[in-house]
Amino acid sequence: MLNGKRVLVTGAGGFIGSHLTERLAELGADVTAMVHYNALGDVGNLRFLKADLADRVTFAYGNIEDSDYVRSVVEGQDIVFHLAALIAIPYSYVAPRSYVRANVEGTMNVLEAGRQLGTARILHTSTSEVYGTAIHVPIDEEHPLQGQSPYSASKIGADKIAESYYRSFKTPVVTVRPFNTFGPRQSARAFIPTIISQALAREQVHLGSLDPERDMTFVSDTVEGFVAAATAEGIEGETINLGTGTAYSIGHFAERILKIIGADKQIKLDPARVRPRGSEVGRLISDNSKAARLMGWKPGVGVDEGLERAIAFVRDNLNLYRPQTYTV
Repeated sequence: MLNGKRVLVTGAGGFIGSHLTERLAELGADVTAMVHYNALGDVGNLRFLKADLADRVTFAYGNIEDSDYVRSVVEGQDIVFHLAALIAIPYSYVAPRSYVRANVEGTMNVLEAGRQLGTARILHTSTSEVYGTAIHVPIDEEHPLQGQSPYSASKIGADKIAESYYRSFKTPVVTVRPFNTFGPRQSARAFIPTIISQALAREQVHLGSLDPERDMTFVSDTVEGFVAAATAEGIEGETINLGTGTAYSIGHFAERILKIIGADKQIKLDPARVRPRGSEVGRLISDNSKAARLMGWKPGVGVDEGLERAIAFVRDNLNLYRPQTYTV
């Protein structure tokens, strides 16, 4: 259903964005991959794009905060996948206004362009962080939203802007709310590649906390959720969780990764890696029944299979992770 469609992916150089861009090209879409402008022309994770797909991807360099530019790249697109965002929680404590500009105003720029130009569907990317520390689990889409960090607050704002555009203007927006995603190309700021890189290169694995529980979805499954949200009929205005429905602690993942690698290493708590005070979310466990009901989506990659793929990528690209010096 995406073959021959003109699609835009904002944030295409990111972790999920690069995998989504690749998958859309595989499905025969003509993809415009928007990456943040930089003097070096760096395309981020799209440097890993399969060579045989390159002719289906056009690169666009710009800034999601520039409404004129955003309108120029949205024009002519059938579907917009909006993933561009600032996502690092600690930095949101340092520069919160930047998060409002990128995440809230950037989302409004996409929606307003889509509204004016009559884009057939806009996929807006949310995050499970908007739920904050769970009041009940599993977390369904009706769970209250709690701004537990400037980052999560900015994403709540973006989600509500998306909701308002559907309610006010009937802009055909679908909000996709992934829980934690992992896999190849994920940055070292995330805990799974941090554990893997340290397990491969250090004598000890340093972590800020072992207790938080996370519902981890392999990146290819998350991408298929985006594809389903772009093609399912009658879901405009909906917010849809993407998660496995099962969660494990960070400590459990660390032990599991060490076992797969075959490394007998000590796990040490490191205060330098603790998230900002008050920002830590204890349990994130999704209720994914709405995704199954409305889109026929369910995850297919098991945790160990996903970890093995992530480990293989980090092992082959260990220079990207600087495990001897990087702290989170």
